[in-house]
Amino acid sequence: MKIDANGLYYKDLNEKIYQAVVSGKREIVLENVNGQRYIGGGLRGDVKVVINGVPGNDLASFMDGPTIIVKSNGQDGIGNTMNAGRVVVYGDAGDIIGYSMRGGRIYIKGDVGYRVGIHMKSYKGSYPVVIIGGCARDFLGEYMAGGLLIILGLNRGDDLPIVGNYVGTGMHGGLIYIRGELEDYQLGKEVGIEEPSSEDLEQLEGYLEEYCNYFGLNVEDVQQKPFLKLYPRSHRPYGRLYAY
Repeated sequence: MKIDANGLYYKDLNEKIYQAVVSGKREIVLENVNGQRYIGGGLRGDVKVVINGVPGNDLASFMDGPTIIVKSNGQDGIGNTMNAGRVVVYGDAGDIIGYSMRGGRIYIKGDVGYRVGIHMKSYKGSYPVVIIGGCARDFLGEYMAGGLLIILGLNRGDDLPIVGNYVGTGMHGGLIYIRGELEDYQLGKEVGIEEPSSEDLEQLEGYLEEYCNYFGLNVEDVQQKPFLKLYPRSHRPYGRLYAY
């Protein structure tokens, strides 16, 4: 099913998507999307949404199961409090990607902005994964409580940092893998850093395979450059500030 989003107010577009899903449609193609917010917000079930154009903020917020494919760039807040499903973006994306994300996968081909992965968390069988093909800006993984962030830094110049500063500030759960080098000054004080073990690399390959399949990459080529593993030094880094 196709929906032409040209000139549609975001509420009207989202209502059309919701009604299509209720009527039993399992694949929806959105044409001429131009900044409409909340696309896929709260959607559930085995549904695929293909977006031709640039969606607005909070794409896939609170989503629980569907797959969203964005053929262009994304904006801020992709996967906000997302519970399950997949979001695949064939361009760049903005800030706070995966904000409070609880499960599912977000794959970005290009670069992202600030505070990606902030407040990500895992619970029982839910384990959120965000993979960024390009670079990320400051405060990556801020207050991260669970899940996995992977930054690949593909197609960047040698003089460009793969991530910004304050990586993992307040981090108390989850893991971050960086494909490249980091300086100590870039890290938050709550973060430890080490080389991945062979078991870590095996698990990492499993996550990278699906990402590479979406974007036509060779997983072996991606793995040619060494990774660094970032982990929280404490599960309660600010405990001394509380009276209990």
